[in-house]
Amino acid sequence: MISVVIPALNAERHLPAALTALVPAAVNGIVREVIVVDGGSTDHTRRIADLSGADVIGCDPGRGLQLAQGAARARFPWLLFLHADTVLEDGWEREAANFMHRVDIGERPRAAAAFRFKLDDKGLAPRLLEGIVRARCSVLRLPYGDQGLLISRRLFDEVGGYKALPIMEDVDIVRRLGRKRIAVLNADATTSAERYRREGYVARTVRNQTCLALFHAGLPITTISRLYGNAKPAR
Repeated sequence: MISVVIPALNAERHLPAALTALVPAAVNGIVREVIVVDGGSTDHTRRIADLSGADVIGCDPGRGLQLAQGAARARFPWLLFLHADTVLEDGWEREAANFMHRVDIGERPRAAAAFRFKLDDKGLAPRLLEGIVRARCSVLRLPYGDQGLLISRRLFDEVGGYKALPIMEDVDIVRRLGRKRIAVLNADATTSAERYRREGYVARTVRNQTCLALFHAGLPITTISRLYGNAKPAR
């Protein structure tokens, strides 16, 4: 029923947990294949993915390109795009199955869904950021890639899929979907707070929001990517 697509690059520390969270859904038949798209890892990422039973493909680095390549290989009618450092909470598959069923039988209009944002960190700063993201998703229906994206193949193709962008590929596809075709499921997607801890919550958030504002202002994506530097976004 679901093809899971995970872009990865030197993700050996986080990928095992992300894959483990998919096992119950694979056992009950909801997840039918997992595709890890490696962007040229020099660690054990590919070996971990292969030993887990995932299909492993390689391509040039760049999350937008990796997501597009994975989608092109996927064989099932629903797609779940998931970052390699994001772990879905126990029971996520029940929420996903209910959402897919309602869409499939026409009980609700065709839409995509994301999960609730959560960080694997303690303290006030991560909780405040989670609250900000909840408010943004509630008002603007603007989830980011670290919240996952569950979407039917039909709708994915209709909106043009992921573009091979160096950054902001998640914002780009959500913008094309539009607010009315985005839902947030009642299950957490816990993502790594490593970059927030390293750079500082305020600095990291300001950096991300500056890039987002420049993207919406129409600045060329290559320019935004240069301003962002070599680090990958983790909003």
